[in-house]
Amino acid sequence: MAERPIRIFGDPVLKTVCDPVVDIDDRVRGLVTDLIDSVRIPGRAGVAANQIGVASRVFSYNVDGVVAVVINPEIVELSGEPVLTDEGCLSVPDLWFPVLRYPHAVVRGLDVDGNEIVVEGDGLLAQALQHETDHLDGKVYLDRLDRDRRREALRAVRESSWF
Repeated sequence: MAERPIRIFGDPVLKTVCDPVVDIDDRVRGLVTDLIDSVRIPGRAGVAANQIGVASRVFSYNVDGVVAVVINPEIVELSGEPVLTDEGCLSVPDLWFPVLRYPHAVVRGLDVDGNEIVVEGDGLLAQALQHETDHLDGKVYLDRLDRDRRREALRAVRESSWF
C-alpha cells in the first residue's frame, strides 16, 4: 500500500461520522498500512481514515517516535483543566487556531490483530488522540472554535489558495 492524499476541508467525507470496523479483514489491514504510511511523513501527528477518503473508524498517530494505529477508538477519559492549544490540521492546511483540549486523554480500541489496546497520553499525544477521534466523529478542529475565532478561521479558509 502507500501514502494516500489527504482530503481537504469542504470534502463531505470529513463531516461523515465513520462506521465502526466489524471485521479486521484484508481491506482493513490495507487501510491500516495506508494510514501508517500516510502518518510517517515528517510533521504529521495523526491521520484519520476519513482524511484519506475512507469512512471507517480507524486512525494512526505518530508522536514521540511511536507510530501506531487504533481501530474503533473511543475516548474513555479526559482529565486535567482544558488548555487553549494551538492546533492545525492536514485537512485545513497552513492554518493554526487555539482550541481547548484536555492535557490528558485515554483512548480504548483495537490493534490490527483485534486485541484490545489502551493508548494514554499527555500533551501532544493527548491532543492527537482527541483531534483524530473528532475526525472519526465527523468534526474538524474548526468546529471546536468559539464563535469569533470560527468566523475568523472560516474567512481564512475562504481566502486560502487551497480552498
